[in-house]
Amino acid sequence: QLAVVEDGAGATVAASPSSPPPPPVNGTTVMLRNIPNRYTQSMLLALIDENGFQNCYDFIYLPMDFRNGVNLGYAFVNVLRHEDALRLTEVFQGFSRWFFDSAKVCEVSWAHPHQGLDEHIDRYRNSPVMHPTMPEEYKPLIFKDGVRIAFPAPTKAIRAPKLRPVHDKPGAGS
Repeated sequence: QLAVVEDGAGATVAASPSSPPPPPVNGTTVMLRNIPNRYTQSMLLALIDENGFQNCYDFIYLPMDFRNGVNLGYAFVNVLRHEDALRLTEVFQGFSRWFFDSAKVCEVSWAHPHQGLDEHIDRYRNSPVMHPTMPEEYKPLIFKDGVRIAFPAPTKAIRAPKLRPVHDKPGAGS
């Protein structure tokens, strides 16, 4: 079954219900979902580079579970051009050739509500994830000409992340 959607340029196109939503006008930020939880930031960067996107992005963030040290299964990637975002979507939608065995199949969608490097910098520069006590591999990365650069300084004091205490499960120790 096909649905009729607007393509972002005012034209209507037929799309299957499982296809990604139409892109925001000139959108550059996508969300990759169903990333294996054992993937690290460096593994994600290598995967993106090895699939033809080296020097095509300026922001990557793989959110982490601070307590368990594994990723949360999704990432945000901002590429330099809308055409690169469309190509990244084509490459990673349905992707399953991970660096190790995993049954996860990647799904790609347009990031919402933040699009573009500036919005992501504004979103994260004062976030607890940027606190000095957080490991570098947990923090969002920005790049210029394919080289990692320092994240812009915060504009206010950054709170340390709140880690909820681990409680024993009911019945533990009995």
